[in-house]
Amino acid sequence: METEPRGTPALRRTLTLPWLVFYGLGVTIGAGIFALIGEILAIAGDRAPLAFLLAGLTAGATGISYGLLVTVFPKAGGEAVFVSRGLGPRWGRLVGIGVAATAIVSSAAIALAFTGYARLIAPLPAPVLLVMVIGGLTVIAARGIRESMVFAALITILEVTTLFIVAAVGLPGLTELEFPQAFIGTHGSGQPFLPVIMAAMIAFFAFIGFEDIENMAEETKRPERTIPLAIVWTLAVTVLLYVLLALVAVATPFRDEIAGSPAPIAVMFERLTGIDPAPVSAIAAIAMTNGILEQLVMASRVLYGTANEGLLPSWFARVNAKSRTPARATLFVSGLILALALLFPLAGLAEATSLIVIAVFALVNLSLFTLGGMADHTSLSRWRWWGLAAFLLCLGMLGLNTYGLIVG
Repeated sequence: METEPRGTPALRRTLTLPWLVFYGLGVTIGAGIFALIGEILAIAGDRAPLAFLLAGLTAGATGISYGLLVTVFPKAGGEAVFVSRGLGPRWGRLVGIGVAATAIVSSAAIALAFTGYARLIAPLPAPVLLVMVIGGLTVIAARGIRESMVFAALITILEVTTLFIVAAVGLPGLTELEFPQAFIGTHGSGQPFLPVIMAAMIAFFAFIGFEDIENMAEETKRPERTIPLAIVWTLAVTVLLYVLLALVAVATPFRDEIAGSPAPIAVMFERLTGIDPAPVSAIAAIAMTNGILEQLVMASRVLYGTANEGLLPSWFARVNAKSRTPARATLFVSGLILALALLFPLAGLAEATSLIVIAVFALVNLSLFTLGGMADHTSLSRWRWWGLAAFLLCLGMLGLNTYGLIVG
């Protein structure tokens, strides 16, 4: 397979820890929490905070593996590189394609959800809105990584601030909760933890995105140190925010409304403050554009990094000389997102991507175990059993998720 010739432009290293944390929070905190908290509350009831906590700890187990592996392989295409070095190029190619496919399909699903909100403000045909939003975000992504990060950081500040405001106005209600009952619950003694486990499976997907930080490795200053810290900060802030919101939701007297609403955060804001929730709904729509942009950026870097490993055609590894971004990969990804959003009903595809994500996490953890046993990666040797434990945890989640899909 053709490799990238010498003398071609490389990605520009401009990102520091604050930019990466903003990126991680933006891609992790978004459409998921704005939509999922109601469903998790409906399933887990009093134990919704525990479901979020368990999901966060599960994500954190794999987050540690990512942080360790990036110290050895600070490259774009993260998961594909990790798995290729640990399990072989065939598995690496499969993971690279799987990660990119997950980002593309989820972006298309988010784009479709965005049109539902946007048409309330601008009553245009859905295809027109799709072309406008995906086209505009493609221009931002292709202009440069710093431009993408500035746009994403502004939206991240907006959405995270909104969620913390909702949590803050609900804090007085937490005095009514008794701890640790607020986490272990008070109802449903028959099968006390089965609903929590099923809810944690759903809540887990509100944490997906932290792993995308690694794909910015070749555009980050001192990536071996900066990226692990960014992963830790992203997961810590996300867990804190989600658990706070779940505690507030459990403590409210109108939680049935939250559980039954397609816009649960807007309901919480309106009932807690008495203020029109329209701004919160608008912020939710804006958060979706952030999710599309950051997944677009991530998927293009995965294709770029996977091609640099010789696992995909070198066409994807070309870097634009002016913007220093993988422009070809960016255009390819945005074209697929638009095609999927225009042509396919994505509910089934989006559900299937959840299985892909867990499978990728499992292979990354297994790669840590394998690499830790190699003589030329002694820095990972003390952590190889962590990789095995996290691999088994992912397998358990994969089994539970598959079981839930079958019986559901």
